[in-house]
Amino acid sequence: MAAYSVLLGCFMALLILLYTISSVARYYIKFTFFTIGCLIAATIPMPLMLLKPRHPDNALIPAWGCRQIAKIMGLTWEVRGAENIDNSKGSVVIMNHQSSLDLIVLAILWPLMSQSTVVSKRALFYLWPFGLAVWLWGTVFIDRGQKQQAQNVLSKNVEAIKNRKAKLLLFAEGTRNSGDKLLPFKKGAFHTAIDANCPIQPVVISKYYYLDSKNSQLNSGHFIVTILPQVSTEGVQKENIPELVDKCHSLMQETYTEISREVILSEGSHNLNSLKRNM
Repeated sequence: MAAYSVLLGCFMALLILLYTISSVARYYIKFTFFTIGCLIAATIPMPLMLLKPRHPDNALIPAWGCRQIAKIMGLTWEVRGAENIDNSKGSVVIMNHQSSLDLIVLAILWPLMSQSTVVSKRALFYLWPFGLAVWLWGTVFIDRGQKQQAQNVLSKNVEAIKNRKAKLLLFAEGTRNSGDKLLPFKKGAFHTAIDANCPIQPVVISKYYYLDSKNSQLNSGHFIVTILPQVSTEGVQKENIPELVDKCHSLMQETYTEISREVILSEGSHNLNSLKRNM
């Protein structure tokens, strides 16, 4: 036991040293901490989730845990446009997708949007026990490689949006993108919104300037989550979906550019003021 304690102490000391001197090590340590932390936050409440399987409220405790983990990692955020949320009716919520850190954004939105359901790739379900936990809070799994099958799964949620006033949360780009320009949007979300005769709620997350996956860097930082006014689908026909997609893409791109610029200017000003204080 004593030898084990010594080895554990040496290992922890090495991790602390690497975390201090290496940005690459800090990147992997932070992501490992984030992954394990979210796994623990999601699975510990599972016995309670079994009382109401597939109920959206099952995600509230994991969401709280995820937000605390993000704070420990040095991440801060601001939510704008919460007044644009209408919990008296269902909607399709579309977001831009940058990283697995978007899980934090879902954790932020969950308490704000009642009856929320996330759409995720099917492979996530097989990452047990996390996959079981996300199933228990109502996640909808789709196979993105099978377009028709994915659309059929989304169509099954039309009644939930209509009758249960559910919010169906999707990443509109369909894949991760950390560039300055949003990728073209997949049309499945728009088909579902028209079938459910519900509005589309665009949500824009500012660029994660503190994250550089190519160079393995993850620092402390700030991001903005902007909830835009709902876009009505009343009277929109399926043949008009391209125009609806373009409208939402344009709105979100404009906001993405604006709030991303605001964040980088704010971070630059903060760093400059810190430098001046230390001079």
